[in-house]
Amino acid sequence: MRKVSFLLVIPMFMSFSCKKSSESTTTTTGTAAVPAIYQKIYGASSITSDGTYITIKTTGAPDHKSPYYAVGNALYENFAGTTFGGVSFSKNPNSISALNYTFKIPLNPQVASNHAATPLGAIGVALNGVPFYNQYAGPNTPLTNEIMSFDQYWGHPAPGGRYHYHVEPLYLTTVKASKSALMGFLLDGFPVYGPEENGALVTNAMLDAYHGHTHATADYPNGIYHYHINATDPYINGSGFYGTAGTVTQ
Repeated sequence: MRKVSFLLVIPMFMSFSCKKSSESTTTTTGTAAVPAIYQKIYGASSITSDGTYITIKTTGAPDHKSPYYAVGNALYENFAGTTFGGVSFSKNPNSISALNYTFKIPLNPQVASNHAATPLGAIGVALNGVPFYNQYAGPNTPLTNEIMSFDQYWGHPAPGGRYHYHVEPLYLTTVKASKSALMGFLLDGFPVYGPEENGALVTNAMLDAYHGHTHATADYPNGIYHYHINATDPYINGSGFYGTAGTVTQ
């Protein structure tokens, strides 16, 4: 197995329970302090800060099994049956590749005066380093004909091996964390949470046009705007970024 060098030591054994606040604790690396909340991104190869942006590097390859890995890969697992929404699974022709993503997101996210639309491609990063994508299969094209290709953990690869989640990252909500836990961050720096809050499912009626709302969370007891992933279109993000987006390169 390839050895990965970490600029920020991220404990693999840590719990992703939202019982404890991590808002005020920081870990220093590079030229500025990296808030401890980012340690939850366990799939990163490095996490650094310049005092203005957090830079997160990942391969984008999932840490869970999938039929989209090569048959000889330890994470390959055949899959048949139903996927997201009870749809029968149909494998697409792509395979998972390990790539080189660099996500650069604001350290202190702020609401934008003009809310930019999310692009096709990566709009954020999940805790396991896999990119989040928006609610479209193509320009203004709904996911209707793509959902069937979501694997057992509700992700799939695009051409070029770019694995991603358009909807709930089931491995994080059912295996690594919980349905109310932090799932990752969008490019504007605002956190993304799962489909439950205070023991109840989050509906679109509880969220604004950008698929989020503002109040305290276990990670941010002083309150913060945050997105929620749920099972209803637009799934992760609505009418664009709430804040000013950073960048992602590959």
